[in-house]
Amino acid sequence: MAISAPSGKISSANLDSNQKYGTALSSLMVLFFMMGFITCFNDILIPYLKVIFKLNYTQVNLINLCFFGAYFVMSIPGGKLVQKYGYKAIMITGFVIAAIGCILFYPAAEMKIYGLFLGALFILATGITLLQVAGNPYVAVLGSPDTSSARLTLTQALNSLGTTIAPLVGTYIILSNLPEMPLELKGLKSYSDLPENLNVLLNNLLEQTKLIYLQGTYLSIAAVLLVIGGVLFIMKLPAIGHGEGEISTEGVAEKSSVWQYRHLILGMIGIFTYVGAEVAIGSHIINYLEMKDVMAMSAKEAGNYVSYYWGGAMVGRFLGTLILAKFNPGKVLGTYALLAISLIAISIFSHGELSMWSLLLVGFCNSLMFPTIFTLAIKGLGKYTDQASGLLCTAIVGGAILPLLFATVADQTGGNLKLALIIPIICYLYISFFGFKGHKAAGN
Repeated sequence: MAISAPSGKISSANLDSNQKYGTALSSLMVLFFMMGFITCFNDILIPYLKVIFKLNYTQVNLINLCFFGAYFVMSIPGGKLVQKYGYKAIMITGFVIAAIGCILFYPAAEMKIYGLFLGALFILATGITLLQVAGNPYVAVLGSPDTSSARLTLTQALNSLGTTIAPLVGTYIILSNLPEMPLELKGLKSYSDLPENLNVLLNNLLEQTKLIYLQGTYLSIAAVLLVIGGVLFIMKLPAIGHGEGEISTEGVAEKSSVWQYRHLILGMIGIFTYVGAEVAIGSHIINYLEMKDVMAMSAKEAGNYVSYYWGGAMVGRFLGTLILAKFNPGKVLGTYALLAISLIAISIFSHGELSMWSLLLVGFCNSLMFPTIFTLAIKGLGKYTDQASGLLCTAIVGGAILPLLFATVADQTGGNLKLALIIPIICYLYISFFGFKGHKAAGN
């Protein structure tokens, strides 16, 4: 089974000039912005709900499991819907479903039931999945194949703008309304084994906590999503056909099955490891900065620094539109992955500001990874581009599995997030391999 992605050429009846490419790309910018904004809000939810429900790292990372698990469950059905109804219709549907998920945060917060939050997140992520399935490959072919990496990187930069702004908004509205913790409760690695007196103290503080700010935030996001979906409904976008063989195989020998393209399979693993590493780090930055041997910050203080992580990705993606146009994408990808490993190692073996900033700078290294892996993996697949793009979207499930593994390592080592960083290091080692060598496996 495979998920549909645009493999066709732009219809000349619908696209008369390059100007229309620019118009279409511009109209998709807000889509990528909102995808980033909503996804990054998980980085605020994780430390917030960890306190509210007194969860350990493994339990609270069910947030990532539900959110990114939707990619695995819904990408293939979403691709079939794209093939049947078209990209515009599915993008509109994605906005509506995501809005429904946001609205469901209201009853979940009202009843203070963690399971309802997870259910709402899955529905929200289903909408985001549809937007990814339709949006990313649409942009990849909306112009010259030679600049597809740079073009997708530009739209991903808008995604990163959303991820940069979201932590600031979430910290101001949500984390700032966590109860002020007394010294005895600050920087705790776990709330599950508190002495009775501290447990009573924490319960009293949490009883006073109102989730109205969380409800209001997600209702506002729902309203914005519905407005954007309505605007998209009345807009005209270039049509993309689904024709066999409409994209050149670029010298790669055509095979009888999409699974015979080794560079695609390696690319799927690349997307899996990239998303897993990025989410594992981003989801735990606040808790990492709360650690006494790092910065010993409060959640409110640490929340503002999450923006530096995602902001680095934003800056890197804007620069990447120039870098990828001038340098070999594979070599750039491999180099960035090695730099990420070096920065994580520095963070693990240092303390204070050096430990903090070296980890935050990994965000810059992440900037070019998704669009570069994506375009290298589908290069030269011709009529199989549809299936390949869908499989790559399904591989985003790495954001569900690897952060959970990261959290398990942390819990099994007494909340040691530094030791858990070995998981992202392994991921970046693989990405480096794919950049320098793996993407050439098929001879392209």
